[in-house]
Amino acid sequence: MVLSGDASLLKGKVIAVLGYGNQGEAQAKVLRDSGLEVIVGNVNDEYRRRAERDGFRVYDIPEAASRADIIMVLLPDEVQPLVFNDVVKAVGDRDAVIDFASGYNVAFGLIRPPDRYDVVMVAPRMIGAGILELHSKGMGYPVLIGVANDHSGRAWDYAVAIAAGIGAIGRPGGIGVKVTFKQEAFIDLLDEHTNWPLILASFMAFFDVATEKYGVPPEAVLLEMYASGEMAEVASRMASLGAFEQLRLHSTTSQYGQLSRAFKFYDMVRRVVEDEASQIWLGDFAREWTLEQLAGKPKFNALWDAARGSDMARGEDGLFRLLGRR
Repeated sequence: MVLSGDASLLKGKVIAVLGYGNQGEAQAKVLRDSGLEVIVGNVNDEYRRRAERDGFRVYDIPEAASRADIIMVLLPDEVQPLVFNDVVKAVGDRDAVIDFASGYNVAFGLIRPPDRYDVVMVAPRMIGAGILELHSKGMGYPVLIGVANDHSGRAWDYAVAIAAGIGAIGRPGGIGVKVTFKQEAFIDLLDEHTNWPLILASFMAFFDVATEKYGVPPEAVLLEMYASGEMAEVASRMASLGAFEQLRLHSTTSQYGQLSRAFKFYDMVRRVVEDEASQIWLGDFAREWTLEQLAGKPKFNALWDAARGSDMARGEDGLFRLLGRR
């Protein structure tokens, strides 16, 4: 279901944006430009000082929550469970709307908001810098909207109003799509577990085969794969034209090669996607990642060491230095 509306329901409300990072800064600024009263909750770090320089009243996170009618939890996923009980204590028994920009913690039981609050999700499909750029042009962007708890009977209205207030819907290019918290978390993780890792694995295998077995210069391989920027241009055309229609901008040799191999590889990739989807939906990944964090992230750090130590990473570093990017 596609949703539409405006931000009028938020007029006269105090909105606390918790976390002034990538999404927090962008959403706070757009909400303020929409004529709404916005305060920021953040720990004492550079992000807090940035919010103060940007003219916001900034408080510790519980204090900001205690002053607000609408509480937007825009902290990193792994931080949210550590502070959420303090937020709940600060809000107490009064009515409040709690908004999440990701369904992850609520969907997998890492946060269990009390029933006495409206609990909504407005999840932008746009990075913070992109939100601000589009806002400057009067343009909107896609968001996924959900409700986990409708205590007041108006939770959906509040969710839609927040989506309008942050400049997503009600503008050209904007769209709000109704989903559950779990559906949002599921497709977000599935994208991160299949599309992007498969692309990275393809790059790594491409690089190793081309350089080790066929002697192609690393610089040529990296430029062909992504370093030239051509891949980013293709992705941009996918967003504007569609994954298949953008193929018409390629040579017929390229069209045939891509389509024939996509259908050739489909069954193999489908099995990978099915397996990852099951692990995500059943909560296996959420448990895995929680345990990894509790252990001090040893596997996470080892994976980064392996990536940085790869031949491809070394080749990339050399090329990017030649190009003046590092």
